[in-house]
Amino acid sequence: MAVILIADDEEPLRGFVARGLQLDGHTVHAAEDGAEALDMLLQPGASYDLLLTDIRMPMMDGIALALAAAQARPAMPIMLMTGYADQRERARNLDVLIREVLTKPFTLADLRSAVRQVLDGPPPS
Repeated sequence: MAVILIADDEEPLRGFVARGLQLDGHTVHAAEDGAEALDMLLQPGASYDLLLTDIRMPMMDGIALALAAAQARPAMPIMLMTGYADQRERARNLDVLIREVLTKPFTLADLRSAVRQVLDGPPPS
């Protein structure tokens, strides 16, 4: 199973996502914002199979995190989550980096299915 890094500033959602992905056997590490997630990602020896981040967060938003993560770990797939239409539009310009954008609210089944597709699917062309 995969090692997944989650970044979301809302603790209830972060816990929901972590527990949901752990049901599929994934190991989940969670960060409260993009800056903390980037620090975790850049730790020596850190290895993640997927970054799943909210777009709208304090300190460093998910778009900035995705750009930095793609530079540091170009082969790692990135998924975004958002409840805001304008933020989803910002993500549309990053199609080459972002594999999926989950629109909040989403169900556990939606989350697990999207993660499975991203982890099993081919890299973006």
